[in-house]
Amino acid sequence: MNNPSSISRRDAFTLLAVTAAGGVLMTRSAFAQSANAGSAALIAGADVCVITPEVTEGPYYFDPKLERADITEGRPGLPTTVRLQVVDGACKPLPGARVDIWHADASGIYSGYPRQPGNISTEGETFMRGTQFADASGIVEFRTVYPGWYPGRTTHIHFKVFLDQAIVLTGQIFFPDEVSDRVYSTAAPYTERGAKRDTSNDNDRIAQQATGASVASVQEAAGGYLAQLIIGVAD
Repeated sequence: MNNPSSISRRDAFTLLAVTAAGGVLMTRSAFAQSANAGSAALIAGADVCVITPEVTEGPYYFDPKLERADITEGRPGLPTTVRLQVVDGACKPLPGARVDIWHADASGIYSGYPRQPGNISTEGETFMRGTQFADASGIVEFRTVYPGWYPGRTTHIHFKVFLDQAIVLTGQIFFPDEVSDRVYSTAAPYTERGAKRDTSNDNDRIAQQATGASVASVQEAAGGYLAQLIIGVAD
């Protein structure tokens, strides 16, 4: 195991994540530390800082410069609040960090691109995309719907965290399989797809690279779900 002090600032920025779900898979570059110091400032459920590999940006990112909390644009789906907290390597909040998220809608379609599944074009559309700037506690919050699935991938949300114009952390947020299975089998419009998803967290290559540190803590809230994750970056 590498000594954390030997990791460069750039490496630490691109590798560090803090889990609210408590899941930790130690890797060659990983270390865990107590988050007790300053833990009162952290969103509920966070207790471990863990270095984990940055993962691929994935499909369909563009920067629409949409600073907004509600990213649904009226698209149907189970209401879901995504609450993310940006912290440094000592688990202390980083106010002002920019956070972009984007994900597929309930039918597994991304906005802004042609040739989506079913040969659907969403060019010019911006649903399920948004930007927020972290508050004094390092927290951003988005109102969206539970992400739909598409062939070959497990349920996920993409994110980018910007500390400045040059340093960007790219990752993906994953959801417990049991929650996704329940949503897709019981809630409209997910039940209208007429097919079952073919990929879970256990057999998704990117989810395995991201480790349990990227699985959100998900709980029922206000007729839908609240998904929370703490994302750590080096200051």
